[in-house]
Amino acid sequence: MGLKGKLIASVEVKCGGHLMHDLLHTNSHHVANISQHVNRFQIHEGERVKVGSIVSWSYNEAGQKKFMKQVIEAIDPYKKSICWKVIEGDVLEMYSSFTIITSHEPQWTTWTFDYEKKTEDIPEPLSFLGQIIDIIKDMEGHLLKK
Repeated sequence: MGLKGKLIASVEVKCGGHLMHDLLHTNSHHVANISQHVNRFQIHEGERVKVGSIVSWSYNEAGQKKFMKQVIEAIDPYKKSICWKVIEGDVLEMYSSFTIITSHEPQWTTWTFDYEKKTEDIPEPLSFLGQIIDIIKDMEGHLLKK
């Protein structure tokens, strides 16, 4: 087995993928109020989520509080995608690199994890992916209430 990996989860969303993208792109700070799995979102550099912004998330995974700081590497408004590269946090204890790409279609949201494990015995980030799917469901539920 190799050290590099990619996990992709596509989830059908009744609220529309464009609304999911808008929430992540312009209102990321609301996700902590929407999902019990996210404790806090903070922008460290930049005024909002844009290329070059540095953001962080505090979240719960398997009953433990975790932290992740990311730099926004790319935003494509036409594909409704955002590339979030992890630069600090708990996930980098097991992975040398970790990038999350969110992309959205009319009825779908897709999250791609691009990562490199530090050693071969490190597990695939399936637990974290499950956590993200729970957050997606929380976001969708919130958007459907509007």
